[in-house]
Amino acid sequence: MCSSCTRARARIVEGASGVLREQGVAFTTLDDIRSRTGTSKSQLFHYFPEGKDQLLLAVARFEADRVLEDQQPHLGRLDSWESWQQWRDVVVERYERQGDHCPLGSLFLQVGRSGPGARAIVTELMRQWQEQLARGMRALQANGLVSPALDVDRTAAALLAGIQGGVAIMMSTGDSTHLKAALDNGIEHLRATTGGTVRT
Repeated sequence: MCSSCTRARARIVEGASGVLREQGVAFTTLDDIRSRTGTSKSQLFHYFPEGKDQLLLAVARFEADRVLEDQQPHLGRLDSWESWQQWRDVVVERYERQGDHCPLGSLFLQVGRSGPGARAIVTELMRQWQEQLARGMRALQANGLVSPALDVDRTAAALLAGIQGGVAIMMSTGDSTHLKAALDNGIEHLRATTGGTVRT
């Protein structure tokens, strides 16, 4: 796809994301998206020939990317306890700001969470997120802040599972206590692997 076509497609996806966040997936039509993005019907079907579901999957991928982008630059430089605390605060703030409306979850409900396209998006998001957490833990090991015996991949998986559980509870109750607890306990577990000798 040519660069101008790529930009045009990206503009439609970003515009559609804005409409869907404001109106909700169930109440958004293709005409709403066309109006917001200044796109003709022929243009829309040029980039998304399979129709609304194809567009929604593209928006879901865009929203999944935002999950990680919203955690930057902290997620990409988890090499000190201070950086982990900053990342923790950004994650809590992100989900508290989002409240009980999850654009990504709503999109998956619409297109079918178990469909191959949706499943691939979730799988890739979780893989990248866990990979970056593990990279941060290895940076702590390299700096002598965490035991070299720590099973980094397993610990990163457990922390990510805790975050997702905390977010799910917050979505149901409006209370971020469980999310904060999952993050705090995960970081405290990392600190504990130094055997009580923690360097900051």
